[in-house]
Amino acid sequence: MLRLRELSRNVEAVLGEVAEKFSTYQQQQGLNCRAGCGECCLQPTIESSALEMLPLALHLFDQGSAEHTLQQFEQEPLKQSCMFYQKLSFDGRKGQCTVYQQRPSICRMFGASGYRDKMGQTSLSVCKVIKADHPEHYSQSLIMLTSTPPPLMMVASEALKELDYSFGNNLQPINLALKQALETVLFNAGLSGYDDDTQIA
Repeated sequence: MLRLRELSRNVEAVLGEVAEKFSTYQQQQGLNCRAGCGECCLQPTIESSALEMLPLALHLFDQGSAEHTLQQFEQEPLKQSCMFYQKLSFDGRKGQCTVYQQRPSICRMFGASGYRDKMGQTSLSVCKVIKADHPEHYSQSLIMLTSTPPPLMMVASEALKELDYSFGNNLQPINLALKQALETVLFNAGLSGYDDDTQIA
């Protein structure tokens, strides 16, 4: 468990850097998310690695809810959208994340981020809601791709993989990634005797 906790702290450090870098770009370019919007959280295609879900798995473990959460996975069909998204409107487009501090990298990068196109050039990916809300800022950001390039998603992903390639290389639906992380935490806790384990500060 000590190794998992150290690994989790390293993951949290990288995720913190990712959040700061991508948030700074969004704010500088005026590509801010709509207040209370949770449309991206409804997407069934959101993927993460078990490595990125490790901080959340340990958080749930320390709160005494890891086994209960895992039982939810086993008793009910896995939801396609994130199980920790709390809908605040009938259609679900307004809502909030209930584990915001432990969210994975995709949730920190989705609003506006860079990627390499087929020609190897930097391109900009922006949430459709942000495009609709800030069309002029979006157009200006496209013009400024060379002078003010967006942070690249692949760079953030590689930084995480470097921490533990085998645990961080496999992307899967976000709920499945959490399930794997929970299973890993509970298995290691059983081996080490978690009653004597030091919890994350």
